[in-house]
This record gives sequence, C-alpha cells and structure tokens, in this order.
Amino acid sequence: MPILELNQITMQFGGLTAVKDFDMEINPGEIVGLIGPNGAGKTTVFNMITGVYKPTRGAIIFRDKDITGLRPDLITKLGIARTFQNIRLFKGLSVMENVLIANHLHIKAGFMEAIAKLPRYRAEEKAMIAKSTALLERVGLKDNLNDPAGSLPYGLQRRLEIARALATSPKLMLLDEPAAGMNPKEAEDLTRFIKEIRDEFDLTIFLIEHHMDVVMNISQRIYVLDYGVAIAGGSPAEIQSNQRVIEAYLGVEEDVNH
Repeated sequence: MPILELNQITMQFGGLTAVKDFDMEINPGEIVGLIGPNGAGKTTVFNMITGVYKPTRGAIIFRDKDITGLRPDLITKLGIARTFQNIRLFKGLSVMENVLIANHLHIKAGFMEAIAKLPRYRAEEKAMIAKSTALLERVGLKDNLNDPAGSLPYGLQRRLEIARALATSPKLMLLDEPAAGMNPKEAEDLTRFIKEIRDEFDLTIFLIEHHMDVVMNISQRIYVLDYGVAIAGGSPAEIQSNQRVIEAYLGVEEDVNH
C-alpha cells in the first residue's frame, strides 16, 4: 500500500494553473525524485502536500488518511517533515535549540505544567534533550551543540535542517533541493547521508533536486513536471532516455553546463 498518493491534484492561482491533474504514488521506504524546469510547479506540489496550499481540486492521501487541506502543523504531527530550498533555521539560536523546538511538537505536558516545571514536563524535557543530542551526534554536529545555527558552514546548516526535521519523528520526509549550492564532493556526501538516514530512521523520501547526479544516483523512481503537467515517470534510466524529458529539461540542463 502506498504511503503517499496524489490523486489529480490541481493548484490554481486566479487564472494561472501551477499544477494540473498530478497523479503520483510513493511506496514505503522509497526515495522518489521530482524534477523539472524552474517554474514547473515542483515546490507547489510540496506546498500542497504539507498544507501550505489547499489544492483547488484533487486529493492527498497519506498512510490511508485524506490530509487534503489540513493545517501544516497537523500534517507534521501525522508524520510528514520538510526541508526548504532556502534554509530556514533560527539562525540566532543554538544548534541544540533549533532541534529542541522541533521536538516540542510531540510534547504532552500542558502549558502550566511547563511553566511550573512539573514532573511530567521535566521528564519529557529530559527525553527531548537526549533525543536531540543523539540526532545531532548522528548528523555530525556533536561539537557544535552550543554554536549559533547561523555560524555553521552551509553544508552543516543543511544537516542541521535535516536533523530538525528528523526530530518530528517523520515517516515521510520532503527535501526541497537539498544539494543546492553544494560542490560535487559535498553533493556526493549528501547523497550517501540521505540513503543512510532513510535506512536508519525507516523513512520514505521525496525530493526535488536540480543536481542531476544527485537525483539520478539516489532515486528509485522519478517524476517529471513541465508547466505544471507530469510528462514522465519511471526509473532513472527510463527518464534519462525519455525524449520528451530530454527536450523539456535534461537537454536544456546539458546545454547550460556545456
């Protein structure tokens, strides 16, 4: 049974149709890529899945539950986490504080219990600190716990953003251009890291990526959008040999690089 199904989702802004009748399925444990030219509607798809936009029509089914139009915080609680193309950390807060904030999503103690530091809140706070410390050690940030998030090098900020997403205990993680701005070595390391966390945390991963080496090496299946319409879907090999994709996207990318 798919963990995520998109059924004919469409997003219109006035007279503009950003995404039209997009169908997709992702199975548990898969890494699935979404590619297409700038303005193709990729981030709009992410925004619909995560509740930023309510689709004009269509349905989004996550773990057999219709989540179409739910608030973003409720969708996160159900098990969908997200990172952004432009890193959105609390840059003035410490590395640890950034992850602790995400951990608060699942806290059960009430506001007054927290204010009064009652036993249930203290126990949950201790567990949050332990969990956050373990996550930060796992992503290679154990020596940076007290550093301001904004002081980290770019690649480590990416890892912190992923650690913060992991702190919400997701089943599905959406990564929006995780390799943006990285050199080939950094992108290769990130590809390996994403595969590792997929296995370790029992994740399913859906990513948008312009870096073709990353998306082709990491994805089991790839969907291609062009002007909001799906023009192809299949394995990396099938996508690379699809003439329509080459004309719409891959060929353009090749020209730019050469």
